[in-house]
Amino acid sequence: MTFKTLDDADLNGKRALVRVDFNVPMADGRVTDDTRLRAALPTIEKLRKGGAKVVLLAHFDRPKGKRVPEMSLKPVVEPLAKLVGAPVGFADDCAGPAAKAAIDAMQPGDVVLLENVRYEAGEEKNDPEFAKALAANGDLYVNDAFSAAHRAHASTEGLARVLPAYAGEQMRRELEALDKALGNPARPVMGIVGGAKVSTKLDLLNNLVGKLDFLAIGGGMANTFQYAQGYDVGGSLCEKDMADTAREILKKAETSGCRIILPADVVVAEDLKPGVATETVKLSKDAPLGEAKKIFDAGPETVAEILAAMRQAKTLIWNGPLGVFEVQPFEKATVEAAQEAARLARSGQLVAVAGGGDTVAALNAAGVADDFTFVSTAGGAFLEWMEGKELPGVAALAR
Repeated sequence: MTFKTLDDADLNGKRALVRVDFNVPMADGRVTDDTRLRAALPTIEKLRKGGAKVVLLAHFDRPKGKRVPEMSLKPVVEPLAKLVGAPVGFADDCAGPAAKAAIDAMQPGDVVLLENVRYEAGEEKNDPEFAKALAANGDLYVNDAFSAAHRAHASTEGLARVLPAYAGEQMRRELEALDKALGNPARPVMGIVGGAKVSTKLDLLNNLVGKLDFLAIGGGMANTFQYAQGYDVGGSLCEKDMADTAREILKKAETSGCRIILPADVVVAEDLKPGVATETVKLSKDAPLGEAKKIFDAGPETVAEILAAMRQAKTLIWNGPLGVFEVQPFEKATVEAAQEAARLARSGQLVAVAGGGDTVAALNAAGVADDFTFVSTAGGAFLEWMEGKELPGVAALAR
């Protein structure tokens, strides 16, 4: 996919409307995690150096077209100004007179944050008139919010129809990394997909088995696949009604030449709590696990098989942990796999791309997020991209 970047734009003196993702965690009116603010800094800095007036558009929470005071973006101004190292102005509306007045007062290099675009009903409806109202205050449009690119909203898709559109630096990095992972990857390509339920990742699994050379399936969804093949999974989380679907996915993988790696041995316990007594067992079609025992992690034999496949791969794409990593001692499989992927990425042997909230948390817990080639914080957009779906905010940039 071809799209214009800021390197293609004449920025000097221009009003740049920049869609960012500032839907940040807050508590008592204060930002508690500034990761998404920091992600916008390369784009803001590049625009400022180019002499643009930087006008930031963002949403916060779900006000549903109404002005909800506790969903204002104003608390973002102070921490953002500290990160930018310069004052950040604020307009209490995203369009109309208040926005115009704030933008008219700007000098090249200035930064202004506009109020929550979701205060306006036209945002989520992708109303062309609202997009034009936003566009009235800009000369060019920059989308730097990949995490919102799966939504066809006025500020993520509609604006690209009205103004010259460019990918911001974070958006560019994200799209380039994803292209390396699935668009034009170095082969062999391996995927790791974990999570609780097959039903939530059906589209993902169906898309990946046609594109990967290896696919390791972990978490609760692995239990469903093993149950579908006649293994006893005891009292573990298992979608028994998805057994036929699991068998269809396995058949599709076999036809397309994708080797599926499922847990051969598992770590079981009677309860999910820290420090609980555990047992590592081999899954069997003949020896019942027993309803009292529940699977909470992949065992060492399975981890060894995953690591062996990883060492053969040139590209890895990861979404979802291999076990209940939040509770010790059920983090071992996820951590060991993450550490090996990080080692291979550091040495240049592997392009390792990961995304999704649980995945990012797991990599952070393993202390290796910074060693991966790219870690996406996009959540829903990352998942839809992995499912092979067109993202409206990305497609708009390619027009």
